[in-house]
Amino acid sequence: MKVIVDSKKGLKTNLKVFIDKKTIDEKMGARFVELSKTIDLKGFRPGKVPIDVLKRQFGKAVYGEVLEKILQETSAKAIEEKKIKVAGQPKLELKSHGEGKDLNYTLEIDELPEVKLSKLENIQYTDYEIKVTDGEIKKRIDDIAKNQDNFKDKNVEEVASNGDLVVFDYEATIENKNFEGGQGKNTQIVLGKDLFIKGFDKQLLGVKKNQLKEVEATLPENYPKKELVNKKAIFKCKILNIKKSEPVKIDNEFAKNLGAKDLNDLKELVKKQIQNQYKMSFNEISKEKILDQLEKLHNIEIPDNLLNQELSIITQNLKKEDIEKNKKNNEKIAKKRIKLGLLLNELGEKNNLKVEEKELRDEIQKQVQSMPGQHKQVLEYYQKNPSAAASLRGSIYEEKILNLIKNQSKKVKKEIASDEAEKILKAEHEKHHQHNHEHSSKSEDKIESKKPKKMLKSAEQKKKIRKK
Repeated sequence: MKVIVDSKKGLKTNLKVFIDKKTIDEKMGARFVELSKTIDLKGFRPGKVPIDVLKRQFGKAVYGEVLEKILQETSAKAIEEKKIKVAGQPKLELKSHGEGKDLNYTLEIDELPEVKLSKLENIQYTDYEIKVTDGEIKKRIDDIAKNQDNFKDKNVEEVASNGDLVVFDYEATIENKNFEGGQGKNTQIVLGKDLFIKGFDKQLLGVKKNQLKEVEATLPENYPKKELVNKKAIFKCKILNIKKSEPVKIDNEFAKNLGAKDLNDLKELVKKQIQNQYKMSFNEISKEKILDQLEKLHNIEIPDNLLNQELSIITQNLKKEDIEKNKKNNEKIAKKRIKLGLLLNELGEKNNLKVEEKELRDEIQKQVQSMPGQHKQVLEYYQKNPSAAASLRGSIYEEKILNLIKNQSKKVKKEIASDEAEKILKAEHEKHHQHNHEHSSKSEDKIESKKPKKMLKSAEQKKKIRKK
């Protein structure tokens, strides 16, 4: 194999690759030997088909197969030999080929630009710490208490009213006939929430314990038996109990039921929860500001094919007129995404950042814990979807790079009250919305609001070839 750099201009390199016919003939000969051992042809014993016969019958097919394999192997070697970092898929054009001939082809390659990193000390971000007042903590705990079920039995003579819990058995019929799903034992509904069947609650207002009550209701659209949807059913209900809601007493016992050691511990946990909620929002703001500064600090030439690929992703759901109308802005978004991807990738590689299998497992475990009762489904999802696991790995990798930037950049610590935090978050939201409105059409608005696309890749890129 002989490789010559035919031309080099900016990020575009053209290579000429020559393979002599002897190499091709050897590979074809080896392939025919393989076929002779397995192919079954009429008139010949298995494994005893002469090579000449195979060449006459399968020569063109074998040449095509061998040619494809040679192109894949030699193009990858040519790129490696010339130490080219490929951006996207090279274009391959056959110049001379055929059985019994030398092979001559060209590779048109877009190279990744050289990324020279500026000092990260030039980046600055604000690390907000939120002061949470006792009043805010009390309000949050009161809200939690309001959502806790605390029902006590009503006296036998007391009637059911809105907010009460009614416990009953029922048997339902449609046109005096029983139907599947028309029986229920110890059914519980809170009057006024209308969560059982629409309009059912109202008909239980005023009932007493041990009373028999007949309720008429229309079976809903989501009823399992489709043939019964929108049918009127008569429910004969036996009222077993009526309970009224009482305020939850906020004390140490209440705190323990929520997993805290005592009430003071619960207050501390709630304080941290409020602070963490704000922290997540401010982390996103910090991330955007850091990435904006990182992008402005660097000048990087963008390969044409990466730009075209990114533009096709951005505009894939847009109409032709919208694409043309917003061409400049789409290009700006695409360049920023590619640029940030290259910068983050360079930072990751230069600092030898990697995502260990344990880190990936730990992140999946966090998701499992945040979705109680769905342990098996979450694990199966990642096992059956390698792309989902790869995406999660990319998110962890990006987070590591952002933490690296934060550790080397200038951090300004600032303590603020929650009301000030709300003002900052509101202002950031409005600014972001205004920016989108000024630079985007309605359809493109969705594009601009996305975070910079993750373009982090492993150092060893797959070298795929696209033929002209």
